[in-house]
Amino acid sequence: MENKMQGFGMMIKKLKADPKKIVFTEGTDARILEAASRLLAGNFLTPILVGNQEEVEKAAEEYGFNIRGAQVIDPMSYDRLDEMVEMFCELRKSKNVQPEEAKETLKQGNYFGTMLVKMGVADALLGGATYSTADTVRPALQLIKTKPGHKIVTSCFIMVRPSATGENEVLAMGDCAINIKPTEDELVDIGIDAADCAKIFGVDPKVAYLSYSTLGSGKGEDVDKMRNAAKKAKELRPDLPIEGEIQFDAAVAPRVAKTKCPNSEVAGYANVFIFPDINAGNIGYKIAQRLGNFDAYGPVLLGLNAPINDLSRGCNAEEVYSMAIITAALA
Repeated sequence: MENKMQGFGMMIKKLKADPKKIVFTEGTDARILEAASRLLAGNFLTPILVGNQEEVEKAAEEYGFNIRGAQVIDPMSYDRLDEMVEMFCELRKSKNVQPEEAKETLKQGNYFGTMLVKMGVADALLGGATYSTADTVRPALQLIKTKPGHKIVTSCFIMVRPSATGENEVLAMGDCAINIKPTEDELVDIGIDAADCAKIFGVDPKVAYLSYSTLGSGKGEDVDKMRNAAKKAKELRPDLPIEGEIQFDAAVAPRVAKTKCPNSEVAGYANVFIFPDINAGNIGYKIAQRLGNFDAYGPVLLGLNAPINDLSRGCNAEEVYSMAIITAALA
């Protein structure tokens, strides 16, 4: 376990120097409580648990987790609820949302927690242990919204594999969870976001826009899309080494790269992989996870004005703990 967490050392150090508050939208869930207890013991991240105080404390006692030091906020009795409702109505004025409707919506942990981030009470949010990705992303898009210049939310998985040298091998893969059939311009955002996310893990990004073709060896609309996206990404971010379109073998195997694209600074050594669509991305990261023995962390949501992340409903406490660190580090 210690070896797996080596990739998180840089983020923990960063958080110890500048502690953050993270809101968990499902405060009575055993996995959330276990992760919160562990975070409190580490003393670098303060959990805010959404739920009824008595119910949260009772659940923690029953499960045997010490959450002393965590903040518990109840949507039903929050002392700043009127302020929250007013802000919510302003944010949703295009939909003509009225105060009573806003109060009803804010009874839901995902909306209430997102508003805590919007109001600056929390720096980041982690939810979805008991509900869908859409229920995490929807409030984030409506209330937090995307960063200037971003039209979409993107995502990437951070893949970590311990090596014999004791240093973890870390890769980023996008977009494997959010954008189903991204356009050329959306792929530009996906590549840049994934590269910047990889840097947080200490990765010096080398970005490969993947295809069944390498630099014109194949033809077709999908090939053109990846080639054009890579070109646009290079123009936008000349500081990032980017190659595409490129086949996976040429992206990761130096011997193949010498034959297929000998003059590339990325080929043979890529560590950020951009897939043409969600089919390829989802299959790709799961092959790496199941056959390549990588641990998959994510999906990490990118492009929002504040860090909001989603958990798998099948997650365990270890995954909650890891994703909490990643999410807070993005702040």
